[in-house]
Amino acid sequence: MLAARTPDMHEWRSDQLRHAIKAAGVALWSWNVDTDAFAMDELGFELWKLPPSDHVTFGELSARIHPADRDHVQSAFSATRAILGPYETDFRIMIGDTVRWVTARGQGEDAGIVGRTMYGIFLDVTERKQAEEGHELLAGEMSHRVKNLLAIAAGLTAISSRSANSVEVLAHELTERLSALGRAHDLVRPLLDGRGKAALLGDLFAVLLAPYDDLGAFKGRIRIAVERMGIGEGAATGLALVIHELATNSMKYGALSAPVGTLDLSSIVDGEDLVLTWLEHGGPKVIDPAGRAGFGSKLVQRSVTGQLGGTIEYDWAESGLVVTLRMSRGRLAN
Repeated sequence: MLAARTPDMHEWRSDQLRHAIKAAGVALWSWNVDTDAFAMDELGFELWKLPPSDHVTFGELSARIHPADRDHVQSAFSATRAILGPYETDFRIMIGDTVRWVTARGQGEDAGIVGRTMYGIFLDVTERKQAEEGHELLAGEMSHRVKNLLAIAAGLTAISSRSANSVEVLAHELTERLSALGRAHDLVRPLLDGRGKAALLGDLFAVLLAPYDDLGAFKGRIRIAVERMGIGEGAATGLALVIHELATNSMKYGALSAPVGTLDLSSIVDGEDLVLTWLEHGGPKVIDPAGRAGFGSKLVQRSVTGQLGGTIEYDWAESGLVVTLRMSRGRLAN
């Protein structure tokens, strides 16, 4: 039997290698371990936004490295002389006000040194890093939302069980309240192809707060008096998140946790802004949680300042929490 013939390996010409490296966005660099001189190819200078030259010092590169990463990068490059085998270092560089992520790769110790010079590559990994940060934020947000939903479900179950005189009644009341949360989700869900508004401001608040309205000694303890205006799908999602967080905290620690606690939600127009006031009465003694902001508080702050382009202020008054939201009416319509 004849043995299978092994295909000949392709012999890469230097021009083919240059084309492949350029197509992959790979920037080449060399570092003389004695003189500390750096040399880069055209893509390297383009990546660092430096004018092409025969040599560039490590100091010139360091000036463009993010201050928080500068010491780390200098130590990492110095350590490569003692590293056996491949290494990889990620860091940020500053190009004006723009931050980009770069990874440096090469071979450490004697394997990467030729004539006292080490060789390696730079890669722009900004998109990968941004995707990773986005995934981490999404994972954190989803984890927080799931915990809040479980807390709400547990709270609704506990409160419903106090007034229910049978398992059937408990199941019915709990199902109704959880269904109201589902309707709120449907109401603020972004519409396909940007068709129309997601909700009216008052409708949005009414649906979001309905599950909490009869969790006390009487119904109608949540009073809503806001301007009749349309809320765009983007603003509706952000605003719903804020109201959801405030209501969750109120049910855990504030007025909605007490049988006789009340909540008033009102708005006024101040020039181009809408000022929304969240006013609680009749709850437990209010304690200012200064310095203890959790993920929920940070999420609210980011939603208000980023997605809604507004501000949020808390007044931990003895009579009850007062939250003031100031938002652009134009921004709410988007």
